[in-house]
Amino acid sequence: MGSHGHAVTDAILETLKRAGAGLKEAGVRFALAGGCAGYARGAAPSLHDVDFALMEEDVPLALKTLDGLGFRTAKPPEDWLVKAFDEEGVLVDMIFSVAERPVTEELIARAQSITTAAISLPVLEATDLVVSWILPLSEHSCDYGSLLPMVRAMREQVDWDRVAAVVAPSPYASTFVTLLERLRVIAPTSPTSPVHWP
Repeated sequence: MGSHGHAVTDAILETLKRAGAGLKEAGVRFALAGGCAGYARGAAPSLHDVDFALMEEDVPLALKTLDGLGFRTAKPPEDWLVKAFDEEGVLVDMIFSVAERPVTEELIARAQSITTAAISLPVLEATDLVVSWILPLSEHSCDYGSLLPMVRAMREQVDWDRVAAVVAPSPYASTFVTLLERLRVIAPTSPTSPVHWP
């Protein structure tokens, strides 16, 4: 990773700590998502920003909280997330919808407390985390290569039958599950009938 890589990772974990502690204190219902959640669950750090999943109704409180901590907040044109930047320019994405499905109270409730960078934060449950990564895959964004090492590191934590059932309607996501089977990263799945998610 080199020293630059470590410096970047340290800066991101520092931002994660500040933002996570602030949101926790403010009572925002959230869970760590994205690459930081993968890292918390044992994947190698491939960290570019900090991702939190939260419920849409908690977005105003989350923005106000990070604003109060000196983050610069922004509402991009996309209607599924808001953004915040700290002084170092590290980006925090607060995601309230995944693949056009709103983040629910159940999804947040399934999150597990894990200590990362010396702070205990709710982290998306492993199966939900994998679904959140692969369900949005599409013709325009279909990077199986960067997902492989992440899911390989976490594979024992994941209910793959459930993943397969949730993503069955998506050709891009279900093909990724087939790829994992063909590469023998996971055992062949036997998906049940389609499962409602999140």
